[in-house]
Amino acid sequence: MIEQQIAIPTKDGHTATFIVHPERGGPFPVILFYMDAPAIREELRDMARRLATSGYYVMLPNLYYRSGVMEFGALPTDPNAPERKRMFALMGSLTIPMIMDDTSALLAYAEGQTAANSKIVGAVGYCMSGRYAINAATHFPESVKAAASIYGVQLATEQGDSPHLAAGKTKAELYFACAETDVYAPPEIVEKVKEGMSGANAEVEIYPGTHHGFAFPKRPVYNRDAAERHWERLLALYRRNLV
Repeated sequence: MIEQQIAIPTKDGHTATFIVHPERGGPFPVILFYMDAPAIREELRDMARRLATSGYYVMLPNLYYRSGVMEFGALPTDPNAPERKRMFALMGSLTIPMIMDDTSALLAYAEGQTAANSKIVGAVGYCMSGRYAINAATHFPESVKAAASIYGVQLATEQGDSPHLAAGKTKAELYFACAETDVYAPPEIVEKVKEGMSGANAEVEIYPGTHHGFAFPKRPVYNRDAAERHWERLLALYRRNLV
């Protein structure tokens, strides 16, 4: 495997982006891997590596670069801790238009790389970034062929770029993995997403016995069986579409 961290120029600066792909056999379809709220960390790099071993050029950008933040380190469990309040403030500072501008920059960079096939792209986002992955499919419909939201938040809003409205804006296959118990995506929100995806090339799946964050090995809520199911679903999604 080949790994590197590149400062990719964007409209608002440079985003430090972890890139990993196999050494041989390219060019490889591009996977846009959008981080969750706790920021870049080795746990996410390991997940990017796992994706790359299946034959993908994986890009994991730092979405907090506008605030000069890269990594938090360990976060306290206390929801009122200053570190957590800072995390939620950073999360709230991002918008879909901002991240789509960043996505445009990432794809422009990939276009110039011999190891990357930027015409065949998949996207995945966890937690705060589920909506970014789905919007990548609607904003870049010619290249993004599949997108997955893993326990995404703000999936059904009043805005025109709400993920639950995405089905009519893209030909990409969409996948939503939802935790059974998730205060950030309660059942009524999941139902709106199901309604929005009705008849589309999409699946909304609820993972029984899980909580928000179940796919991350370092979380107390980690559920190994559910995490492995999410990997199976994600890789199958890409195998079907990134060809």
